[in-house]
Amino acid sequence: MSAQEPDILKPNVLRARDRQLGYGRPIGIMVLEERIPCPPGTPGNPTTFSFPVCYEIARGVSADSLTDASHPGGLRSLVAAGRSLIERGACAVAGACGLMIVHQQPLARALGVPVFTSSLLQLPLIAQMLGADAAVGVICSSEARLGAEHLRLATAGAEVSIALASMEGQPHFRAAVCDQSGALDFERVQAEVVEVARTLVSRNRKVGAILFECVDLPPYASAVQQAVGLPVFDITTLIGHAFSALVRRPFDGVY
Repeated sequence: MSAQEPDILKPNVLRARDRQLGYGRPIGIMVLEERIPCPPGTPGNPTTFSFPVCYEIARGVSADSLTDASHPGGLRSLVAAGRSLIERGACAVAGACGLMIVHQQPLARALGVPVFTSSLLQLPLIAQMLGADAAVGVICSSEARLGAEHLRLATAGAEVSIALASMEGQPHFRAAVCDQSGALDFERVQAEVVEVARTLVSRNRKVGAILFECVDLPPYASAVQQAVGLPVFDITTLIGHAFSALVRRPFDGVY
């Protein structure tokens, strides 16, 4: 009987996958039709991530389409975008708007791969990490858009203490993100986000962590953490967590 063939000599045969048009991009991101600059930190900027991602626009879908959680629009376009991402090699699909939580379950059923529509999916995990007496500080773009039903869908009915703040009334953020002026003054928006976070924490002493609902807020996560001294979660922490589970690598420590 011949000795076992060393692994280095075994052929590494790669095989084409049915209907797959590309390879090496495990995370696909559905984006809305918007005119908002995407600095590093936003999911719409591929340099945000340490791994390859691909994008597909959900045609005709805006944040306004997702505001009414009881009768949201855009599902058909989001399903089409998700399927296109899967055909291009994505093995999981993420959303680039926190309000996409309204379609979490329908998209998960339709696409057949892991789906992470919104940073709000982290709410139950954060709450469990903090304990019963703590609250999660959620910062959204607009309280007029993010309603109680969005939060209920995110928590699947679990009891989560939430302290909510929004970027409404912040002129530089509003101009860039809500009004989609096409220009974003990074330093001024960052100052606004930090001030909103500081006010949220000072008024709610039980807040033990910050969660950005809005995908345009992660670029300022480091500055917010330095200002309030708390963990800061957002869509990038969710996507990074998903990637770490989807693409496991061998450990290379010493034993």
